[in-house]
Order: sequence, then structure tokens, then C-alpha cells
Amino acid sequence: MRVKDYHRTIDIWLRSLETYDIARLLAQPGPGAWSLGQVYIHILDETEFYFSQIRICLASNDHAMEECTSEAKAMLRNNAFPDAILDGPPSNAFVRQPSSKQLLIDRLVRLKTIVAETDLLIARSLFHGKAKHPGLHYLCAEEWFQFSEMHFRHHLRQKARIESFLERTFGKYEPQT
Repeated sequence: MRVKDYHRTIDIWLRSLETYDIARLLAQPGPGAWSLGQVYIHILDETEFYFSQIRICLASNDHAMEECTSEAKAMLRNNAFPDAILDGPPSNAFVRQPSSKQLLIDRLVRLKTIVAETDLLIARSLFHGKAKHPGLHYLCAEEWFQFSEMHFRHHLRQKARIESFLERTFGKYEPQT
């Protein structure tokens, strides 16, 4: 079920790309604000990091007895980030713009395969290690997997705010045929 849910979330992001050209994807709502394209790059790059942490968890039983924070436990229990604008690390100021719309499509499509493959690896793993999250402390493979999908959904709110800006600025997108 979690693979279907994750694929459904990825599909939301994929379908949205149909409604934007590269100019809209690169438009920033204000100084220092991310473009929609930067949000895509952020969620894809972060997901690569999360999945690298899953591989670490599945390689040993290291840190298996460590705990995550109470905030992490609440987020995982609720299967959602808090409904708030969260400040990320300072490195978020350097999120790059996408080079093309097709790059985003290709990465999202590839991610669907990685999600399914990773779910199988988790199910078959003999190890139950944990890897340290920068702010939430130690998460196991299943928690990293859940967290990564939650992160995609969390950014849907930001996506909606940027889409509102784009519609006010550019009007409704009409793809050229």
C-alpha cells in the first residue's frame, strides 16, 4: 500500500508539470523565494539523500537501539509534517534551477521505480539499523521511507502558493500545440 501511496504523490507532481513551461518553472515569487522548479529539484535531491540513508539502515544493525525525537515520532504517527512553513538548513538558499522540464519528468518517473525497488529491499532485509537525521535523530529504513513521502506531500502546500503567484503573474498556461 505504501508504494501505491507514494506513486500517487509522485503522480501529483508529474501531472502538474504538464501545466507549466520552463519560464513558469523558473519564475521566482520574490527575492530569495524558490521557483516551482527549485521546489522540484529540492524534493528530488532530498529524496536521493533519504534513500541513501535507507541503504545505510539496510546494511547493518548499527544504531538500532537509538531513538528519534518526540517531534519525529509525532510526525510519523500523524503521517504528515506540521502544517507550517518550516525553515530548512542554510544550504536551501543554494537550490539550483532545473535545466529542463524533461529532466524533472525523467527523475520523477525513475523515482517511481526506485520507490518500488526500495520497498522490496526493506521487506527482505535482515538488518534493522538506523541512520541519523540532521534534526530528528535516528530513523530506521521504514521511517526514512515514510518520511520521504511525507516530505513530498509537505511541499504540496508550497507548490500551491507558487502556483497562485504564477497564475496571477502569467495567467492560465495554454500549452502550444
